Amino acid sequence: MPPRGPESVRKRDKPPRPSLRDTPWKINDLIQSPKHASWRIIPDSFASYGYTRLRNDTQERTLTVTRRNTHSCFNEKQVTSKPVEVEKALEIPCTNDYYQKLIKKTSLYKNCEKLAEDNSSLFMRKNAEFSDQGFYSCVFSLYHNGKSYNITKTYNIIVTKGQKNMAPVLIGPKINYVEVELGKDVQLNCLALMNENDIIYWSFWKEMDQFSNIQEEGKKTWISEGKSYASKILRIEKVKENDLSFSYNCTVVNQEKTDTSMFILLRKASKDDIPGDVFTGGMIVAILISVVVVCLVIMGIIYRVDLALFYRKLMRRDETLKDGKTYDAFVSYLKDGCSENAEEYTFAVETLPRVLEKHFGYKLCIFERDVVPGGAVVDEIHSLIEKSRRLIIVLSKSYMSNEVRYELESELHEALVERKIKIILIEFTPATEFSFLPQSVKLLKSHRVLQWKAGKSLSSNSRFWKDLLYLMPAKATKPSKGESEALPIFSAY
Repeated sequence: MPPRGPESVRKRDKPPRPSLRDTPWKINDLIQSPKHASWRIIPDSFASYGYTRLRNDTQERTLTVTRRNTHSCFNEKQVTSKPVEVEKALEIPCTNDYYQKLIKKTSLYKNCEKLAEDNSSLFMRKNAEFSDQGFYSCVFSLYHNGKSYNITKTYNIIVTKGQKNMAPVLIGPKINYVEVELGKDVQLNCLALMNENDIIYWSFWKEMDQFSNIQEEGKKTWISEGKSYASKILRIEKVKENDLSFSYNCTVVNQEKTDTSMFILLRKASKDDIPGDVFTGGMIVAILISVVVVCLVIMGIIYRVDLALFYRKLMRRDETLKDGKTYDAFVSYLKDGCSENAEEYTFAVETLPRVLEKHFGYKLCIFERDVVPGGAVVDEIHSLIEKSRRLIIVLSKSYMSNEVRYELESELHEALVERKIKIILIEFTPATEFSFLPQSVKLLKSHRVLQWKAGKSLSSNSRFWKDLLYLMPAKATKPSKGESEALPIFSAY
């Protein structure tokens, strides 16, 4: 523990001036004051001292005296805080230039435990550690008129965790193209994530008389989410032609890293700047693209059937696998094979099966061929229609005879009421009107009707057979060997 001499003394006035009459006395006046000076001591006070002029140059002074805290070697009101980062230099100077000639001994204490002692002054220097934190007291011992006096100076050393410098980096792309208008002002903003003491600056190489319109503003710093940011603006007034296509470099640097970004001014494009040939060429390209798109749409409409059949073949679609049906289509036709209706009869029982069954692999239900005679006709027809995926009606004026009227009514009931089957109408002989047909068939006439043209529909590559295939269910079954004939992808009507 330091010696318990008189209380620590703290001075509050300004440094002495040459004239004693014009300035207050200093603390050493306690020891070297004139004999005619009188003192009035105020213990346990903490206020500045002053002086009063008396006649015959007699002066009265008031001295502030403070006591140490109980069980301590210093007064907490007279402690100087001194923060220092860990591993940085920790310096504690125990010197007193004002009383140096009178000091006989200097002692250094940490938390009131003596660390060192010397006859004159002490100076502690080391790399700070967290264990160095505490109160360090410098006690100066001096003697006057046979009495011992102590002057104490205390530091509160606070060791903090040091912040490791990060590598600075500029925010944004390395090359920045900025469009400007001639005669207008422009600001180039350089933004960086950096340490407090890092350096950020602009650089550009020009003749001295060429950058009179360029000004570099001061650095602005701020902290966001614990990170330090800085920005520096380069202002270019009334941009000129020679300011364009020129490199303005922004750099941030510290001892660990240097990062640079480049800014290049480009003249802002306008409508007037587009060359005539470029504009004309662009218009031609746009028109050509529009024409191609329109042509593709028209081709898609014209050849939609061919495209659909090609897609079926390519994807090998088959709609007949899991529906539980026996026949792909039920053929309804005029059963009377007299000479007047011989062509219609031959088309239904010979031409359709030969092409659809042998060439394309479909299975048709033809009443005279596939039904055993002797049963109830209407019931048999109704049962066969339920087992079929499509209903093909070979339509003619003779078809509406009394013998097939009940068959037709059953078929239409399945198609229109129960919606269990799709109907395909084939107009075998041209007719100008169908007033003889029931109202239900007239409703079906609003949909597409295939027209059989004996002179043009004989070939299996004709448009008639492609349209019929398009209306038939998709089927992946291969046709019989020796009957396959390659169909062109596209064919004309």
